[in-house]
Amino acid sequence: MSQLSTFHVGKYLFGVDVSLVQEVVRLQQITPVPLAAPEIAGLINLRGEVLTAIDLRIRLGLTPAEATREPVNVVIRVDDEPVSLLVDEIGGVLEVSQVPFEQTPSTVDDRVRDLLLGAYTLPDRLLLALNARQILDVGGQESRAA
Repeated sequence: MSQLSTFHVGKYLFGVDVSLVQEVVRLQQITPVPLAAPEIAGLINLRGEVLTAIDLRIRLGLTPAEATREPVNVVIRVDDEPVSLLVDEIGGVLEVSQVPFEQTPSTVDDRVRDLLLGAYTLPDRLLLALNARQILDVGGQESRAA
């Protein structure tokens, strides 16, 4: 991983390998899925393709976003399956090849730490590298759009 696409969820700055990111789109209509895990916000239709939308705030054990705040969809592809991650705010693409990669500090909440590959120490904050496969493993099984 030398370039990470970054985004904010709660107090955290996360990044995923830029090669996994298909696109970033503003709010799409989300259709709820009855009896789905709480972190499954629902399904979105992205130009005819149905994607599962995962609310990262819920997945990470954070408080739900304010109703007045519209999440941003970061569409990632893992094993050629697109999934939308609902995030608070999009960042940019950061080159991290010269930044030290470390184990996730113990100060990061356990539920968040379990979903990470590690961390990069930036001059002004910590950039947490998400494990995309682990994020999709909702309830012990990978969530896929039907």
